[in-house]
Amino acid sequence: MKRQITTALLLVAALGLAACNNPDRYKNGMGPGGANGMNGMNGANGISSAALGDVNNPHSVAFFNQRVGDTVHFNEDQSTLTPEAQQILAAQAQWLKENSDFGIIVEGHADERGTREYNLALGARRASAVQEFLNAHGIPAARMKTISYGKERPIALCAEERCYAQNRRAVTVLSNGGNS
Repeated sequence: MKRQITTALLLVAALGLAACNNPDRYKNGMGPGGANGMNGMNGANGISSAALGDVNNPHSVAFFNQRVGDTVHFNEDQSTLTPEAQQILAAQAQWLKENSDFGIIVEGHADERGTREYNLALGARRASAVQEFLNAHGIPAARMKTISYGKERPIALCAEERCYAQNRRAVTVLSNGGNS
């Protein structure tokens, strides 16, 4: 019996190592699902990578993400929209008016400093600031949801201001359907 358990454990360990030795399991080494880590999906919204479209098509998700801009940044410990953030959000509002088949999820983020609870609350305030701006510019509240990730999803990892600044953000993620 002891020998069977040992054999079973060795077999499980060998299978585990074999799974870790598959160079294509993360599509060019960029994490599960490729560059965005979402297994061919754009965030939690259910839009496949193929549906992102051409960055030159003004009605495509790719155009929104890259040309309009899906991210606004905040000053340290703030949820007040900067003039630059307001410009980006005004462009988002215009795009969303012209593309009413999309809903949005506004993700609020914070840098790594501060407690988890504080940063979740700060991320929520940032997401709400974006939602309120878009609502004031004609986007119905029914098309929007917010979520805070606090400091749990950094895009830059270092203990320097340049990284902190990148992580202090709100991201507007498009979702299928006008009433997300």
